[in-house]
Amino acid sequence: MDNTYHEQLVDGIKQLALDIPDSNIDKLLDYHQLLIKWNKAYNLTAVRDPLAMIPRHLLDSLSIGKFLDGQRFIDVGAGAGLPGIILAIIFPQREFDLLDSNGKKTRFLVQVKAELSLTNVTIHNCRVEQFHPEVLFDGVISRAFATLADMVQGSQQLLADDGLFYAMKGLYPEQELKQLSELSKAYNVEACHALTVPGETAERHLLVISQNRS
Repeated sequence: MDNTYHEQLVDGIKQLALDIPDSNIDKLLDYHQLLIKWNKAYNLTAVRDPLAMIPRHLLDSLSIGKFLDGQRFIDVGAGAGLPGIILAIIFPQREFDLLDSNGKKTRFLVQVKAELSLTNVTIHNCRVEQFHPEVLFDGVISRAFATLADMVQGSQQLLADDGLFYAMKGLYPEQELKQLSELSKAYNVEACHALTVPGETAERHLLVISQNRS
């Protein structure tokens, strides 16, 4: 494996002030290799440069880890497993469901789960509106999946009463927040975290949203 990938990842983890065991760093790099390999045939990400994948995908996913609260999470529109697989690797004591309607992408996720022995991961191949779990989740996570309004409306049936939506965005989504507030008084923006992702210059934000249960 190219040691450059390892150095870039470890340096980024230090900048994020995360404490990740070497065994989990190795798994993150194993995932990276699988992403490179499968991306050639499955078009999992528009990022083709393997080195650029480290900050754009791995470190970006890692940047939200410290904000998660709870035990059970679902990544909706999980795609290639970003951030769901990354978070499952660094939080083996927590449970992560990954949902996507694209069969090619969920086949990749099944392969990743098997090769990396991720026993805390469950894969679902279906549309989010059609998924009705028996046990609700502490957190619903999305990364560039939909507008805030579409996210909360489409996945509200997945969230426990005291659960939170975690929406990963690029620029501060002023228009989406306005749309959400006009749509309903049932949702509260609990926090907006400006994220600093090592190696990335583009703006990144994490919106944390709760819902009022009446």
